[in-house]
Amino acid sequence: MKAILRLLLVVCMIPSFCSTHAQMQVSASLKKYDYVVASDGTADFRSIQAAIEACKSFPYERIRIFIKKGIYHEKVFIPEWNPKISLIGEDADSTIIVYDDYFKKINKGPNSTFYTPTVLVQGNDFYAENITFKNDAGPVGQAIALAVDADRCVFVHCHIIGNQDALYVTGEAKRQYFRNCRIEGTTDFIFGEATALFDSCTIVCKANSFITAASTPANSRYGLVFRNCSIQAVPGVDKVYLGRPWRRYAKTVFLHCEMGNFIRQEGWDNWRNPENEKTVFYAEYHSTGPGARPADRVKWSHQLNPKQASTYTIKQIFTNPVNSWNPFSEP
Repeated sequence: MKAILRLLLVVCMIPSFCSTHAQMQVSASLKKYDYVVASDGTADFRSIQAAIEACKSFPYERIRIFIKKGIYHEKVFIPEWNPKISLIGEDADSTIIVYDDYFKKINKGPNSTFYTPTVLVQGNDFYAENITFKNDAGPVGQAIALAVDADRCVFVHCHIIGNQDALYVTGEAKRQYFRNCRIEGTTDFIFGEATALFDSCTIVCKANSFITAASTPANSRYGLVFRNCSIQAVPGVDKVYLGRPWRRYAKTVFLHCEMGNFIRQEGWDNWRNPENEKTVFYAEYHSTGPGARPADRVKWSHQLNPKQASTYTIKQIFTNPVNSWNPFSEP
């Protein structure tokens, strides 16, 4: 009888032990983070912005912030004096930062677009993983989900979701790296002057319009580079340009990208200005899928040869006159 009672006691203790052990594992995993954010108030902060504001200015070491699953309806600003911040979401599909500002709602004149971002990053060496950045204003004009105006920034397994002008990558000579991300939008939904590499990303077109609108400075060797990406579209979309130049020296290149038959055969547009054809650099290398029709592309675009394509390495793309940068050293 005593043996049976001891056995029953052990069996009864197992759920409690397993629960405690699981809690200890979660607690241990969170110790590597400086702050934890939870929308339900069970962590250090309820809002992401509050966690950012608690960070030390110009830190020597990286500051890591863990964001639990939840919908965070807020505008988030990572200022220049808060570099080396990492935002790590619990799950990209359910860790969502969302807001709904758009051009006409802001109503600050011709530059209203740049006040609309749900998330604005100005601190260098920023890192984000497993997060959705979303502007849910709808198809109402310019409405940025994520704006990155900083150098050496990395986004891994993130979703950037919006409509027109969803992702703004900017800053002269600033470098930004996106890996295994999903980017959705309608018109010019990836735009700006930064040197940005999109590596193994999924690009989703939600309207018959333009994917990119680069504004690359004249002295930048690289602009927007897409490598091993899948270019997709929602049902009903059948006429999409790869890009048009927001500024005259726009540079955009697609390498080893799979393209659906919704990509227009001409590929590129001059934004109603034939003079742009003399200064832009639009190119592809080994595009695949029914949307890859090199013989039908506009004559002022380029099909790279193997030697030219070999210069589009991470090392070369992210080396500037000041220094080189390896995004794989992050976070």
